[in-house]
Amino acid sequence: MKRAGAGRVDVVDLNAERLQTAVRWGAATPSPRPTSLEMPRGWDVVIDCTGVVAAIEDGLPRVDKGGTFLQFGVTGMHDTAKWNPYVVFNQEITITGSMAVLRAYERAAALFADGVLDPDVMISHRYGLEDYPKALQQFADGVGRKIQVNPGA
Repeated sequence: MKRAGAGRVDVVDLNAERLQTAVRWGAATPSPRPTSLEMPRGWDVVIDCTGVVAAIEDGLPRVDKGGTFLQFGVTGMHDTAKWNPYVVFNQEITITGSMAVLRAYERAAALFADGVLDPDVMISHRYGLEDYPKALQQFADGVGRKIQVNPGA
């Protein structure tokens, strides 16, 4: 996070394990609710990683003047979020999207090679294909950070 130039990073997640990991990687303030964070003017960058329309609608107004809202979470193809275009115009907010496909793999590989990212920290649970139902249930329950299913294991 700081490697990319962020002065301060706050993270909101319902999963306590993910919040602990965020702190390990340099997050200043972890919180299970955005209302617990104090940033009176808003944040320079707000990133939605959930794809949940309610979170997107909550996140956009939290962007500071001249800031950026990044939509990274995957929504349903027909989901619609409501926002006020006047606020985007008046506050000069940039809204952008990312599938993390364009030019992302090389950067990620470099971060792993430099030891900045550790797959053992990112991947909290590994399963063989025979445990696929268990992995799906764990994902649905919101347990863990990243769940990996390896058919060859």
